[in-house]
Amino acid sequence: MSIYMLGLIRNLPASTFNKALIQGSLISYVVFVLFAWGGEAIFSEYLQVRFEAFQIFGGIIFLVIGYRFVFEGAETIGDIRGGNAAGLIAMPFMIGPGTVSASVITGAKISLLGSILVIGVTLTVSCSLLMLMKFAHDHLKVRHSDYIDRYVDIVGRIAALLVGTIAIDMIINGVMGLIVDF
Repeated sequence: MSIYMLGLIRNLPASTFNKALIQGSLISYVVFVLFAWGGEAIFSEYLQVRFEAFQIFGGIIFLVIGYRFVFEGAETIGDIRGGNAAGLIAMPFMIGPGTVSASVITGAKISLLGSILVIGVTLTVSCSLLMLMKFAHDHLKVRHSDYIDRYVDIVGRIAALLVGTIAIDMIINGVMGLIVDF
């Protein structure tokens, strides 16, 4: 997730980034708990769609993001999706097909209270690590800005290749799930 937010880490002041990250985490928490509670029934009964369709579409979204990130860099994320920073953080980077699937599986495997705790702890740890990363970036950048920007850009583009690979795998899993259903 941190690779997705490189543009925000680079360009936002720490106070704005931290506030947006906390707001995005709270939005994500509510959504994850909802999916842990409702499970796959949310897709099949309420939305009247197959879970595989969600995987395919989510894979396409991540494929587009990964592709643009490889060729245009970290700033592409803000270009893809305007709006406030909390919304940028929550969707599609925290709340995506992988994390929603994990919430559904968590809700199926452990109790609702256990799911609520696991999701809360996971988001708290993730949020804390991202705040620490922002702090380190801002303080290292003062001394070594050229090296930091170059390193972050290279690592971000390499990570985008992995994101694209995961996106293709999500699409394949969705298609294979549809084939098995027929």
